[in-house]
Amino acid sequence: MSMTQETVGIVGVGNMGGAMAMRLRDLGHAVVVRDVRAVAEAACVAAGATVCPTPAALARHCALVIVCVVDAAQTREVLFGHDGVVQGLSAGGSVMLCPTIAPEDVAEAAAALTARGLQWLDAPMSGGPARARDGSMSLMVAAEDAAWARWQPLLAQLAARLFRVGARPGDGARTKLVNNLLAAINLSGAAEVLRLADALGLDAARTLDVIEQSSGQSWIGNERARRVLAGDAVPRAHMSLLAKDSALALAAAQAAGLVLPVAQEAADAFAKACRNGLADADDSALWRGRAAGG
Repeated sequence: MSMTQETVGIVGVGNMGGAMAMRLRDLGHAVVVRDVRAVAEAACVAAGATVCPTPAALARHCALVIVCVVDAAQTREVLFGHDGVVQGLSAGGSVMLCPTIAPEDVAEAAAALTARGLQWLDAPMSGGPARARDGSMSLMVAAEDAAWARWQPLLAQLAARLFRVGARPGDGARTKLVNNLLAAINLSGAAEVLRLADALGLDAARTLDVIEQSSGQSWIGNERARRVLAGDAVPRAHMSLLAKDSALALAAAQAAGLVLPVAQEAADAFAKACRNGLADADDSALWRGRAAGG
């Protein structure tokens, strides 16, 4: 089967999963989708995808199922629950796990898939929906040699920044947790810097012009700050996601015997924002809160 004829299934077509579905449609792939939200499915149908009623029904149409849900509980349900992926995927089929979950949960899922004669790819994403849509996002992939060789060409169509980080299940998740913990630190720190700039009487936009070209720059800090200054509060990456990811990263650090006080401070800021009713807000809302002294 040629690459343009490959049928790909995606379970969870929200910001990232939906962007990947549309990217694959642009490239000529047949795409089948499933989401608990009809509006998310409808957006993919408008781009030429086909909706399936269950993950099992979706899996019957393809050799690769991309799971792009929120957490470990949803991942287990999608894969192994009633009408789960494993009930429809033929032996030799592959599952690509994109959620940011604990490495132990990835390893458990990978072992269960292997026991059923299925391949796994531990492949968290980074970059946001715009980069997922145009194929410029990052994928950090742990996979055995056979699965990597089989799907690397397709993964390269999804991610211009494609990293194979190992063959041990959970190493993709470990890499993503390290990355996202630094993202949380950078965003939290950038929010405090805006507060300082304001207190010093500086123009925020001009200050950001300098930071973006100097040693203080970070992609997430700059990108979120520009949106805040433009009054753009449309949720793209919910506060709850970075709160979850930073908590998972700190749990991994604790298991490794490490104490990370700067990271703990950043994680606490996101957890507090969620407790204060911002869980479904864009994570740039942290910037607004800290800029105001929150």
